Amino acid sequence: MMEVEMAPEKPRAHPRYEVEAYVDVTAPASDVLLFHRIQNISMGGICIQTPAIEEVGSIVDVVLNFPDLGTQVAMKGVVVWANREPPQDVGIRWIDLDDERRELLRKYIALVKRKEISGTSPN
Repeated sequence: MMEVEMAPEKPRAHPRYEVEAYVDVTAPASDVLLFHRIQNISMGGICIQTPAIEEVGSIVDVVLNFPDLGTQVAMKGVVVWANREPPQDVGIRWIDLDDERRELLRKYIALVKRKEISGTSPN
């Protein structure tokens, strides 16, 4: 019998961080989707819970609210996967991040990491 070696799963390019936060999403195929729970966020993208599932490949506009930083930021993303079964969530990869948006996202994630370490809630 021949042994088959499975390739190890590729590690994520960007660590994911669970947050208690919400996001607004706009997509061409739907109206504005307000106040969707963020399951996790990274420098590479976001996973949100939403019953309004966009098709994989759809370009979406995302508005992230950063209350701890006193700002919000509009970003573009592409839907890379969609789960139509509960918990009905969508993976969105950031596209066209400029330096300003990348820096705001980096600051927010750094804040989330500090609060995770100290054991306090990110919000």
